[in-house]
Amino acid sequence: MTYNILMVAPTSFFSDYGCHVRILEEIRTLQQAGHEVTVCTYHMGNEVAGVNIQRSLDVPWHKGVQVGSSRHKLYFDAALALKSLQVAFKLKPDIIHAHLHEGALVGWATQKMLKLLAGQRVPLIFDFQGSLTSEMVDHNFLRQDGPLYQPTLRLEKMINVMADRVITSSYNAAEVLRRDFKCPDEKIITIADRVNAANFRPHHSQAEREATARLKQELGIPSERKIIAYLGLLAPYQGTHVLLEAARILKDEAPNAHFLIMGYPGVDSYRELANYLGLADRVTFPGRIPYEDAPRYLALGDVAVAPKMSLTEGAGKISNYMAMGLPVVASDIPVTHEIMGELGCYVEPGNARDLADKLKVLLDDTALCANLGRQLRAKAVAEMDWQGACQQLEQVYALELAKVRPGLAQPKPQAIVTHAADSAAEIYEGETQVIATAKSFQAT
Repeated sequence: MTYNILMVAPTSFFSDYGCHVRILEEIRTLQQAGHEVTVCTYHMGNEVAGVNIQRSLDVPWHKGVQVGSSRHKLYFDAALALKSLQVAFKLKPDIIHAHLHEGALVGWATQKMLKLLAGQRVPLIFDFQGSLTSEMVDHNFLRQDGPLYQPTLRLEKMINVMADRVITSSYNAAEVLRRDFKCPDEKIITIADRVNAANFRPHHSQAEREATARLKQELGIPSERKIIAYLGLLAPYQGTHVLLEAARILKDEAPNAHFLIMGYPGVDSYRELANYLGLADRVTFPGRIPYEDAPRYLALGDVAVAPKMSLTEGAGKISNYMAMGLPVVASDIPVTHEIMGELGCYVEPGNARDLADKLKVLLDDTALCANLGRQLRAKAVAEMDWQGACQQLEQVYALELAKVRPGLAQPKPQAIVTHAADSAAEIYEGETQVIATAKSFQAT
C-alpha cells in the first residue's frame, strides 16, 4: 500500500546540514517506494528537484537560513501552521509526519482540525531529533537557571506525548525520552540515521583521484598535507572551538596535519579565531558545502572528526564519514558508540589535548587508518542503507493507520523494533570478532 504523506518541517528546508539531510533522505526513499510526499516548511530554503515543497507566507525582512533557536521562529511557526492546515485540507493526507518539536506541535494542531472540520482521522508521527530544551541551551537561547527554562521544559514534555508514535534517530534519544520525559515506551521506535552509500563512497579511480588533487590545490592546501576533515554546523556545542585548539596543539607536534573545517554559520568569526591562534596556513574554511558536493569534499580527508558535545542529538555526519571509508575520531558520547561500536576512535568531549593525541596517532599510522576506514565503510554499507529505514517507516505508518482504519491489514509486529536495548543487540548480532586494531588504539 502506498501513502499520501504530509511532512511538516519547521526549518528553512533545504539547507545543507544534519536534520535537513535526514528529512531529504527520508523523502527520497519514500518516493522511491511509490509514496507521495508533500513538505510544508518555512518561506526560505533551497528548492530540491523532484520534491513537492509548500512554503509558508513570505517574510521579506528575514531571508537568510534559520539555524537553531531564534525569536523569529515564533511567527515562522505560526505562518507554517496556517500553510500546513491549508495544504492538509486540500491534500487529505493518510499520514502527518512532523519533524522537530515545533513541527510536532503544528502537526498536532493540523491533526485535530482535520478531525474536527473534515471528520478525517490521520495518525501523527513525530520525528524526534533531540531535546528542544537542550538545543536551546546549546544555542545559548535559554539558560538552565533562567526564568523560561522550566516553562519550556514543561512544553517539551507535553509535545513529546502528543503524537501517536515518536521516531528517534538514535537509541540514546529513545532512552532520553523514556528516562527524562516519561514518554510511554510503546510510542517510541528508533529509525537510526542512515547514508546513501552509493553517493558517499571512497574515490579510487584515477580520474577521481586527479579531481581530488585539483580540488586540494584549488583550496590552497599543500599536496603533502594530511587532511583532518569536518563537515557540519559550526558552533560551540559542535566542538568547533575544540577543533581549533587541537589544530593549535598539532601545529608543532604534527607539521603535516591540515584541518579542513567545512560548514556554517559563523565562518568569518571562526576564521578570525584561527588567524588569531596562528593557524592561517593550517586550517581551511571553505564555508557551506552543498549536500550533493559533500562526497567530493570529504574525499580530501585522511581522517574525519566529530567533536560534537550534545548528549541528546544525533550524529548523522558520522555515517557519511563511514561510507567514505574514513577513520573517525569522535566525542565519547552514547550516540557515537551506537553508530561505530568498536570501530570508533573516542575522545573526551571538549578535551582538545585528547583529540590532538588521537588524531596524531591516526595520522602517523597509515595502515591503521586504511584498516579502520575499510571496516567502517563495510559497516555503513551492510547496516545503514536508507532502504531499511523506508521499510521501518512503512511499518510504523501501517500500524498507526490500522488503528484509525480498522479494515486495513496490520503488518507483522516483529517487523519493527521498539526497544532500544533489543535494537542495539540486533545491530551488532553476528559481530563476533573483536576489532583488535581499534581496541589497541583506544589504549593509546
